[in-house]
Amino acid sequence: MADRKATLQIDGQSIELPVLSGTAGYDVVDVRTLGKHGFFTFDPGFLATGSCESKITYIDGENGILLHRGYPIDQLATQADYLEVCYMLLHGEAPTAEQYDNFKATITKHTMVHQGLHNFFNGFRRDAHPMAMLCAVTGALSSFYHDDLDIHDEKQRLRSAYRLIAKMPTIAAMAYKFSIGQPFVYPQNDLSYSENFLNMMFSVPAEDYKVNPIIAKAMDRIFTLHADHEQNASTSTVRLAGSSGANPYACIAAGVASLWGPAHGGANEACLRMLKEIGSVDNIPKYIEKAKDKNDPFRLMGFGHRVYKNFDPRATVMRESAHEVLQELNIDDPLLDVAMELERIALEDPYFVEKKLYPNVDFYSGIILKAIGIPTNMFTVIFALSRTVGWISHWHEMMGEANQKIGRPRQLYTGEAKRDFTPIKR
Repeated sequence: MADRKATLQIDGQSIELPVLSGTAGYDVVDVRTLGKHGFFTFDPGFLATGSCESKITYIDGENGILLHRGYPIDQLATQADYLEVCYMLLHGEAPTAEQYDNFKATITKHTMVHQGLHNFFNGFRRDAHPMAMLCAVTGALSSFYHDDLDIHDEKQRLRSAYRLIAKMPTIAAMAYKFSIGQPFVYPQNDLSYSENFLNMMFSVPAEDYKVNPIIAKAMDRIFTLHADHEQNASTSTVRLAGSSGANPYACIAAGVASLWGPAHGGANEACLRMLKEIGSVDNIPKYIEKAKDKNDPFRLMGFGHRVYKNFDPRATVMRESAHEVLQELNIDDPLLDVAMELERIALEDPYFVEKKLYPNVDFYSGIILKAIGIPTNMFTVIFALSRTVGWISHWHEMMGEANQKIGRPRQLYTGEAKRDFTPIKR
């Protein structure tokens, strides 16, 4: 893996560093021995630093490529369901029919939560943010499975993974029901993963609720398209927490907390806020001009992507689902009219085409969630629900490494040099 060497010349020293090559992507200069020579690298935001070795997800932002275990995301989103993707992320290969059936049965068996967990919600204010509840309750799961937390036992790690994948939709729906004052809805084993989530979100004891298959399909795609995204802020947070030996529920709660930040998981919420600011189709030309003006602080949210410099490979599939949902529901909503007109302009206007500011997955997922009646404060909760399998897959992979080390970044200290302390005279 390290046939080549990079030579660093500094202060009269010649330091040789191995150059590592992966399956795809940039080669990597291995700087682990640099500290022995009196130097460290400085890379705020880790923009040019590989923190780990992983076999799970590969992103090529320049060419719009996203692979999970080698499988292109567009193929997974159109030819597999979310639980197939979950199995593949965890186990490395797409499941056989028998493996899929067994996995689905296992996840279904774990969807209910301990009745004692219901009491946790009574400690929250009614107006608590659903992400606050999700973060707290996810961490609290460890108190119910404290005798099954040996992180060095692969079987126990996988059981924890299955529980988290199964219970996150239940907990997410409970957070929503609590916030609107409705009774919790128990899981139903005859429903698919996405159908079950929608039923727990929208059904009430007073009447029957039938899940719309178009909505269920769109929700499954949202789950799939957000399942993993390599070493982003929340995944890195999960890995860093896990490196200390923390239990998996605490690690996933840490991931939820990281995802809660508006710079990470709140992108589709930001899209909806932008649509509200624009207000109507008549206002779009004014805001398009504002977006083109570099001196104007207004930015079109949900267009372009920090990672994908060409196009977001998830957006094409999500666009199809967004249009299917809008056609199926035939909703009269001014904000959705604004969204569709913005999409048309972004795909045709030379300014957006030249700069490759195409609608991304957050733009379309926000439209879908808005259309089916999910409140904006639940958007990031659904993101966390979807991403749980990615987080726990990376955690499981890391815990299986023979020489796994605790994360301990260095720093460039710019504070005071050593000085003497003078006691206060009393």
